[in-house]
Amino acid sequence: MPKTAVTRITHSCHLIEIGGRTFLTDPWFTTKPGYYQGEPIAIGIPDLPRLDGVLISHEHYDHCDLDAFAAYRDRSVPLFVAETVVPLARKHGFTDVTALRPWEQAEVGGVTITATPGKHGIHEVTFVLRAGSDAVYFAGDTMLIPELAEIPKRLGHVNLALLPTNGLHVRPANNMQVVMTAAEAAELTAILKPELAVPHHYAFTKGFLGDRLITSSDKDPLHYRDATRELAPDTTVRVVEPGIRIEL
Repeated sequence: MPKTAVTRITHSCHLIEIGGRTFLTDPWFTTKPGYYQGEPIAIGIPDLPRLDGVLISHEHYDHCDLDAFAAYRDRSVPLFVAETVVPLARKHGFTDVTALRPWEQAEVGGVTITATPGKHGIHEVTFVLRAGSDAVYFAGDTMLIPELAEIPKRLGHVNLALLPTNGLHVRPANNMQVVMTAAEAAELTAILKPELAVPHHYAFTKGFLGDRLITSSDKDPLHYRDATRELAPDTTVRVVEPGIRIEL
């Protein structure tokens, strides 16, 4: 069986290889005013491999860039999405779209996809991919919520966790928090107990003025690494630059 691996593309967009299948998460391949990755986009849409499925956690542009992803060579690729993404995906010509609510499952070529809970400014789900003894947890940009503690109880051991860490706050909305902090991501790591964890969603920027007037966030992933050393010392944290592939 091929090794389980992940390649960061940018932000929360990854290629996950598991069970001999390849999945793309939360596609984001373009920019627009106020939405910048803050890091390179390592793989363009024409250079994507053949995908066995796409996971989309919610409909925010930086996680659901379907205007761009509609250029992918096969719009019959299976999409597994939060319910609110379905109309948008169909509008862009994708023909195989499955909405998953928390704890609902689907299967692609021997890989089980389970939607798991999430909480954000809008409806969001997170995902666990499992093939045999390997499992990958992907969190788009969720908050830390108690329901996430059910993941290992219901779905078993997670080997690799991909977690947001920037603790994004929205200043005009009474400084409302919408993404887990580095410390909260470390708490979730202690619950999941993966062998390997990779932070994401930390370089995002709204630009010079936007970062000062609209959002505040922690752009240093080493804060997550350091917090995890304290709370989950058996987990290895890898801060991975876009384009780098790492194996379990």
